[in-house]
Amino acid sequence: MIVEDEALLRRRLGAHLRHLGAEVSEAGSLGQGRRHLAESGFDFVLLDVNLPDGSGLDLLRGSEIPPDAGVVVMTAEGGVEGAVEAMRLGALDYLAKPFDPAILPLVMKRARRTRQHSRVSEHERAAKEESGFFFGRSLEPLRERLDRILAADRRLGTHLSPVLIIGETGSGKSSIARWIHRNGPRADQPMVEVNCSALPESLAESELFGSERGAFTDARSTRQGLFEAAHGGTLFLDELPSLSSAIQAKVLTAIEDRTIRRIGGTRQIAVDVRVIAATNRDLRVAVESGEFREDLLHRLDLFRLRLPPLHERGDDILVLAERLLTQLCARHRLPPRRITEEGRRRLLAYRWPGNVRELAHELERGLVFEDSAALDFAHLPGGSEFPAADPSDWLNPGYDFSHGGFVLDDAVNRLVQLALKQADGNASQAARMLGVTRDFIRYRLYGDRKGTL
Repeated sequence: MIVEDEALLRRRLGAHLRHLGAEVSEAGSLGQGRRHLAESGFDFVLLDVNLPDGSGLDLLRGSEIPPDAGVVVMTAEGGVEGAVEAMRLGALDYLAKPFDPAILPLVMKRARRTRQHSRVSEHERAAKEESGFFFGRSLEPLRERLDRILAADRRLGTHLSPVLIIGETGSGKSSIARWIHRNGPRADQPMVEVNCSALPESLAESELFGSERGAFTDARSTRQGLFEAAHGGTLFLDELPSLSSAIQAKVLTAIEDRTIRRIGGTRQIAVDVRVIAATNRDLRVAVESGEFREDLLHRLDLFRLRLPPLHERGDDILVLAERLLTQLCARHRLPPRRITEEGRRRLLAYRWPGNVRELAHELERGLVFEDSAALDFAHLPGGSEFPAADPSDWLNPGYDFSHGGFVLDDAVNRLVQLALKQADGNASQAARMLGVTRDFIRYRLYGDRKGTL
């Protein structure tokens, strides 16, 4: 956008930038500039300081220009004071009028470098503040796979392939997605996170792809979608199967063609995003049930990562608990606390259906409600008052299969019975718990009349 009251200069600058392939909006006053900002997003703003209805710096003072837009200020010769004030308010560069429009690409390139350097500095500060994702010994294979993905990213440089993360709720899928972005070639670009299951179906399309002014009731201005907001960076789509099939088709098009079209729009908008999708569901089962598009699965399933549940991570649970406990004590400004031997045994014995998220909550609850200097988590199952697992029962990690007598079909029937019991007889809920289709449950219930079910 060019905000300049001198019409001849404004048209001259606009014509030059359009000739270079830019989309340009022109404003001759502060008020017109505000209206353009309310209606559209801009990569750059050429801003005159002295305007007929106020100072162009008011747009910077009021934070009306989005933080990801680069601002280059234009000022009359000798207007050094205004230029210094503009730089203090966040402008990236300034030009003293009169100037040759031919220098604009160089100025914009320099401004872009300044902005990227600023983003890198912010990223480095954030990385220092974060403890990072804890892999431990149990997740070494995952870390090796991630290193291979990042190596491929560095070779490709642009148009990075999607990543699919599969894991139970609370197992750390979002944390892994942030780790990939933070350690990848786009670390200095934005990462936009979307919880697809929280998007109302009526708003999901406009949230993801944006909308043009007047596209629907109350669409008073052009609205940028999240694909556009993530341009140049990473878009994390958590629980992608929650979206309707029609919107899944649009996501597929955006990934394959690297373009989107806003609701009510007619032109294709180029978007360069690295898509990371995550789900706690078996997508092949979702494809069979018609809840997920098979073509989208094939497109996403290039770099697949499985994040194991917390109870499969062995002694790493204790190391992770100690790390989280240290962070929580520091956050709440509490003296260091330790975990008793009984508490450590309980942490290992518990199944952690809520995974890492539940572990963090239990630690924080222990800090608040346990008065002793050491935490023993007496309220958790797994204490001495609970009976030990029967070693002759195969539903037990210590079962010895070499004894024989194990029948896989009977085991499946028993698991179905157990899930149905926990689901109060609801077959659909039991199917979700087991990660199978409802027809699978029905077959186990009624398909084999000689079975035990």
